[in-house]
Amino acid sequence: MSSDLQAELEKEPPYAAELFGNQIDLARAFTQRLAQDSETFGLLGPRELSKIWSRHVINSGLLAELIKPGSQVADVGSGAGLPGIPMAIAQPAAHFTLIEPMERRANWLKAVVQDLKIQNIEVVRARAEEVKKNDFDYATARAVASLDKLLKLMTPLIREAPNGTIIAMKGSKAEQEIEEAAKILSKFGYSQPEVLILGSGKAPETATVVRTFLK
Repeated sequence: MSSDLQAELEKEPPYAAELFGNQIDLARAFTQRLAQDSETFGLLGPRELSKIWSRHVINSGLLAELIKPGSQVADVGSGAGLPGIPMAIAQPAAHFTLIEPMERRANWLKAVVQDLKIQNIEVVRARAEEVKKNDFDYATARAVASLDKLLKLMTPLIREAPNGTIIAMKGSKAEQEIEEAAKILSKFGYSQPEVLILGSGKAPETATVVRTFLK
């Protein structure tokens, strides 16, 4: 990595080692790779490098606390591997399937997983609706679509799992998106969604997620 790029990167926050534990070296390697390839593959905006740990890697890794060991997770529209790769690093006892339709990005994800030897990740180049597996325990997404559209994309992936759960990273309009998705939530048979704020008092930036499960 060039010295110029290195200078732009956010220094690793102390909380990273707590979050990723004995996998911290893997988190560091992914962060370096994400920064190195970001411009070439259009993964993050150039101004995001100064917040790469806080806003992207740690922020995504926070979701791992919601994932039970032994479970199977579908990360929809994985793109830059967010939140899927940091989650998989922080929760090595679960298995993650990264679903990405764009060939260029899917190939990048496959190369990262192979090069870093991340054992609990599989990459599938496909649209969410093309994936045949329907018993993932969780489906996750970050910056893919509004909640009502996400539910249509993700419900088939968890339909056959007991209490299949949606975990969607959202921002300040999370409550509004829940209201706008009320009809879809009722139609598909979801529980009342909850808005969770992860990392309060610990992480450099908190993560806001909407979580709901099929009843």
